Amino acid sequence: MIKILFVCMGNICRSPSGEVVMNALIQRNNLQDRIVCDSAGTIAYHTGEPADARMQKHATKRGYNLTSIARQIKLYDFERFNYIIAMDSDNFKNILALDSEKKYRHKVKMMMDFATQHPDKDVPDPYYGGEQGFEYVLDLLEDACLGLLKHIIKNDLK
Repeated sequence: MIKILFVCMGNICRSPSGEVVMNALIQRNNLQDRIVCDSAGTIAYHTGEPADARMQKHATKRGYNLTSIARQIKLYDFERFNYIIAMDSDNFKNILALDSEKKYRHKVKMMMDFATQHPDKDVPDPYYGGEQGFEYVLDLLEDACLGLLKHIIKNDLK
């Protein structure tokens, strides 16, 4: 079983959206018995909260149902997950800082490293922006999640 953890700062916009987009791709490819996803944030501020209402609205328009509840990444997540996917470079650094012994560095990847249609390095945080920011996040995640799934199929599901 391949386990993927999507991580952003608060776990209410980008990472739960990555989780739901990836789960849709997993189901579409009938791989739900081989790949599972979760999401977390690098801060605990929103722990216990559902996804941002604006993110839910835009995800729903595309057929995604954001149901995850925010939580903070924990040290045990490094052992539980094969892939820990950071939405941006700041969260990438924060995730690596949690791994003080540098045992799990190889599991931490940048979301946009898997994109094929967008040259962006980070998935921008839409929290303080307008409606278009939420749409753009979904555009980026649909691209990058498809690339991530192809990577996993090629490298992990032989």
